[in-house]
Amino acid sequence: MEFRDKIVVVTGGTRGIGRAISLHFAREGARVTAAYLADEEAARSIEAEAAGLAGTIAAVRADVSTSAGAISVIEAAAKESGHLDVLVNNAGIIRDGFLPMMADEDWDAVLRTNIDPLFHCCKWGVRKMLGKRKGSIVNLSSISALTGTAGQTNYAATKGAVISFTKALSRETGPMGIRVNAVAPGLIETEMIAVMKRETVDAIIKGASLGRIGRAEEVAEAVAFLASERAAYITGQCLVVDGGII
Repeated sequence: MEFRDKIVVVTGGTRGIGRAISLHFAREGARVTAAYLADEEAARSIEAEAAGLAGTIAAVRADVSTSAGAISVIEAAAKESGHLDVLVNNAGIIRDGFLPMMADEDWDAVLRTNIDPLFHCCKWGVRKMLGKRKGSIVNLSSISALTGTAGQTNYAATKGAVISFTKALSRETGPMGIRVNAVAPGLIETEMIAVMKRETVDAIIKGASLGRIGRAEEVAEAVAFLASERAAYITGQCLVVDGGII
């Protein structure tokens, strides 16, 4: 029980990769607050699934791209202890399209949803870690940030910003005992890839060293490692989890 009684927040924590991360921490004994925006069915489902685990999951509805939403999630998690041990910033969307034809609202929505939560959640999350001068933040990036992907200029820009943000924040919080790292997943079996063209998916798989799509739990394992004491001397880094695509 590596995270027994640890207080963990996972944004976008009830679906896809976020769901796998929330469940992984709960299996290890953590008290997880999983933030979500709209999907009530997914929220109730993950709470029910966690009922038999060593830890707990409480799904909290909030728009973490706003200060008020981020505060509500962080405060709910830290209500009893006043402290936060782990913050995982996973909330994000895609609105793919070639740049000359990209709608202004698609550009704005991706930047707002993928970047603003980093600022708000880290701002208030770090405050809850300062008391013990200890904590870990893990931000979800993407290999799109490292390779560039046609039709994803908006998404790639935000995920590149996640890495830069991570490195800068790690410099600020390192002297306070708070580590900040990022994970860049490749092609992972989630609802997001369901909208991709099959030939695109097949081409990516063919070019991957391991020749397959990744599982959300494999990303969760990487996140948990960076959040754990096993990674006590790692900060400001981006761990690529892509099966050898890049």
